[in-house]
Amino acid sequence: MDAEGPQTLCDLCLAQVCYRLDALCRKRADGSMSLIWAPVFPQELADQLLQKMAAKGMLNDTTVGIFRNSKTLRLRRASIRCCKVSADAFRLAFCSHRLLELDASWVSGGLTGAAVISGLASNPECRASLQKLALDGLSLDWGSLEEGGSLCVGFSSLQGLRTIQLINTDLTDDNLEDICSLPKLESLDISCSTVSKLDALLKCKNTIRSLVAHRLHRLNMPPVRLLYIFEQLQALRHLDFSDDHLSGDDGERRDRDEAVRQLLEGSPQVLPSLVSLDISGRKTISDSALRAFVESRKGLIFLGLLATGLSSCPVLSSQKNLKVTGEANENQLWEALRRYRERECFIREALVHLYSLTTDTDKPQPDTLKFPFYQTGTLRGSWTSGFLQLVLEAMQSHPESLHVHLVATACVFNLTKQDMAEAMPVRLMSSTVTQLLHAMKTFPNQQQVQKNCLMALCSEYILQDLPFDKYLASMLMIKWLSNHEEPALQRMAVAVISILVGKLSPEETAQLSKDVSFMKQLLAVVQQKAMLGVIDSTLKFALSALWNLTDETPTAARNFIECQGLELYEEVLESYYNEPSIQQKVLGLLNNIAEVEELQSDLMDEDLLEHILSLLKDSQLEVGVRYFAGGILAQLGSRAEAWTLDDELRSAILEELHESIITWPHLEREMVSYRSFRPFCPLLQHGQPSGVQLWAVWAIHLVCSQNTSHYSSMLEEEGLTELLKALDTHPDTHNDVKRVSQRIMLMVQEHQTHSELINSQKDDGKAEQKQF
Repeated sequence: MDAEGPQTLCDLCLAQVCYRLDALCRKRADGSMSLIWAPVFPQELADQLLQKMAAKGMLNDTTVGIFRNSKTLRLRRASIRCCKVSADAFRLAFCSHRLLELDASWVSGGLTGAAVISGLASNPECRASLQKLALDGLSLDWGSLEEGGSLCVGFSSLQGLRTIQLINTDLTDDNLEDICSLPKLESLDISCSTVSKLDALLKCKNTIRSLVAHRLHRLNMPPVRLLYIFEQLQALRHLDFSDDHLSGDDGERRDRDEAVRQLLEGSPQVLPSLVSLDISGRKTISDSALRAFVESRKGLIFLGLLATGLSSCPVLSSQKNLKVTGEANENQLWEALRRYRERECFIREALVHLYSLTTDTDKPQPDTLKFPFYQTGTLRGSWTSGFLQLVLEAMQSHPESLHVHLVATACVFNLTKQDMAEAMPVRLMSSTVTQLLHAMKTFPNQQQVQKNCLMALCSEYILQDLPFDKYLASMLMIKWLSNHEEPALQRMAVAVISILVGKLSPEETAQLSKDVSFMKQLLAVVQQKAMLGVIDSTLKFALSALWNLTDETPTAARNFIECQGLELYEEVLESYYNEPSIQQKVLGLLNNIAEVEELQSDLMDEDLLEHILSLLKDSQLEVGVRYFAGGILAQLGSRAEAWTLDDELRSAILEELHESIITWPHLEREMVSYRSFRPFCPLLQHGQPSGVQLWAVWAIHLVCSQNTSHYSSMLEEEGLTELLKALDTHPDTHNDVKRVSQRIMLMVQEHQTHSELINSQKDDGKAEQKQF
């Protein structure tokens, strides 16, 4: 079972509501949805439904209409983060609720901060109840209210607010004055906003406990005034005055750094309640200033020092309970990735150091690490899964950032290479693979990102066992292959494709086969190798991919012929006569073509069939080669009415089929697998030549003996059991065919008896438990 455990019943039920929302709703005149009937939802469940709809990307002006009914769906903690909702839809859906918290960050669809504030303020209950508000990334646009003739309101209209988050907004100094007049304000985040003065903070100096002011690039205050304001905030416990070390004016940054330096070197009576300080990105702070601060603050629990050059300062090693973001050790990197997920500049910095750390796997690690780390030379346990989760969250938080994905994809490879992926929670790995595919799709021309993703995906465990969109992965891989010819990477890409194609559903394979470029690209690889007479894994993977692609997919088989694949394969058959692994894959694909009746005429080439017949006859060849040669000849020989070549050749083929097959030994190793037995049905009909029937029953017996449970049920479901019984009882059936048919039926019967016995024992055990 996945280490994360199964989904809760509540999650599953909410997912079903989301899935069936259209059926559960009717449309209003304005096009919005309304639940046809609904009980009064438990309040927490209403919040979770909204969150689930937002997470699934299905929250919009239409679907959000279900929340207009605030009697059955009572929202308290509402999050519409990153959804597309207009101002009108927001007002109708949310402003009648008695909200405690609202996160409308990064909402698209024309919603502004002013529209949110005015809408919430229109509800007297909400004016008093709302305690937490996040409007990151929104335009505040107060002018729109004046133009619309709306009542002039501001943040101070919501008197219950305690926590406000306005990251990346056009917050003005006047807006900040309004906010700081709130009587209960405790926590304020104005990071990356456009404020130029912080004097307004003096209004809330007795209540504010947390101030986050990261990257205030328009702040224009002398260090003395800035320090004076900080000194007045007597209740402040957390101060984040970090900066983006990758951008900004050096002169303005020096002024702000000077204020920080004076704060660090000042008396502990300044900001006496402070237990958490973040100055990451401020490069000009000295070791001595940091040492003075740490030694005078015994209650300190957090320091942000990433990209300052201070995270290795000796004074930190003596602070056992102090958490630090930095790059000096694994714990500091962990803390940085966890805290700075939304800050691209710091995420980039932390990822670079994580990459260096995970690349040097032989480096001895300190004993202070709090997570299982190196065992037998490789990363293990919760350390790797924890860091992988953090890397994944960084990629998800910055989906369009090339800089983040360039390093993050390399970190993913380092954290999942060799057998490390198998130790990860399945859900985490699936999400990571999905994000790698997103990176390949988003950055198609960035060779290093593509290379990192390809290397990470080239894992048999990932490709065989993890659930993810294998169709999308196949398309991305073939697109990558068309633009790159580096041998090592080409080998990996073709290997990935060969496995992925075999994992697709019949419908996905059919859809994939419509893209002729997919076929052309794989044939180009085969041709490239064949021209050089090369025998390597790239050629074998390409042949396997083509074989899987054409399996029970007539469209792909037709494309193969139209792309001159048949001529190429004839050359490969002759060129690689002494290479059974190559011949089996070539003959396997020709089997797929031979199974399609309307394409059999394309195989009616005397030279080709005589060559295949010679392979069937050659007792020195491996049985695998002779088996696939026999399959092609059995399919073509089964339809006398479609035979267009000399009748003597057909007679020779049918006779040799029977004579060869009776000499084949039973194979223990798995040689072939079948999606279905449907192509065998015509071969098992009464009246077919014995050689044709014998090849079919031999093939069925082979796979059934190697995986009885799987293929015995397939025989029943597809009606082949009845065909085998009919063959066994018909007087004209050859004894050799009867003998193999009987073995198959006996095998299936024994398996069924064994299964029934096991089930009976389980039922008896359950009955005993009930009695007990």
